[in-house]
Amino acid sequence: MIIEGEAKKLKIIIGEDDRVYQRPLFEAIVFAAKKYKMAGVTVTKGLISYGANSLINDSKVFSLSQETPIIIELVDREERINSFAEIAAKLLEKANAGGIIFSESAEVLIYQHAKQDNNG
Repeated sequence: MIIEGEAKKLKIIIGEDDRVYQRPLFEAIVFAAKKYKMAGVTVTKGLISYGANSLINDSKVFSLSQETPIIIELVDREERINSFAEIAAKLLEKANAGGIIFSESAEVLIYQHAKQDNNG
């Protein structure tokens, strides 16, 4: 798949402990993205957050919650991002998880596979 120029970025922020189908929710979203043949996905772990429930989540011993935020980002063409957002929303609903899903405009400057070295 080749994407260049105008694109969309889908960002999903959920809790690290959210689960669906006996696996972490973030993992289920990544595998769904792979199955849907999205251009790519990156998952990062946040340090501290709060959301709709107004609880502070961080890694300190005396925090209100030990759950840290997970940020999932996908970049692809607009129509594919919009379609996958519905899939991600259904996974959040199935997991009974809180979180946020939003999209932003993006401009793809470079999207390429690593070049293989034929010398050995």
